[in-house]
Amino acid sequence: MATKRIDTGDGRDALAAVAAAESAGEKPARTAHATAVRYLLQLLVEKAPGNSVEVRVPPFGAAQVIQGPRHTRGTPPNVVEMEPSTWIALATGALAWEEAVGQGRISASGVRADLAAVLPVRP
Repeated sequence: MATKRIDTGDGRDALAAVAAAESAGEKPARTAHATAVRYLLQLLVEKAPGNSVEVRVPPFGAAQVIQGPRHTRGTPPNVVEMEPSTWIALATGALAWEEAVGQGRISASGVRADLAAVLPVRP
């Protein structure tokens, strides 16, 4: 199944809408939140291509990244999962990987499931 590529302008607009809603103490619109998450996952795929780590941001998206052995069936051996707000903060540099892990905001399993070296994907 091919994933639709998100236009850079649309992704930036969605990120701005999410940031504006959060700074106003409001919940971001679901479509803006989803677009922002998918846009940042797309940037991660471009920055760290591969398929040895699966990054999951339910319910909006998932991506396979980082060079290494590829899995073919079942649950991948290297999985990183987090909430959308955590992903946006990590991907934009508002939150450090180590801090998020220390706060229990990330579920990561596998020897390659450390994304610190490839984050942030967008300042």
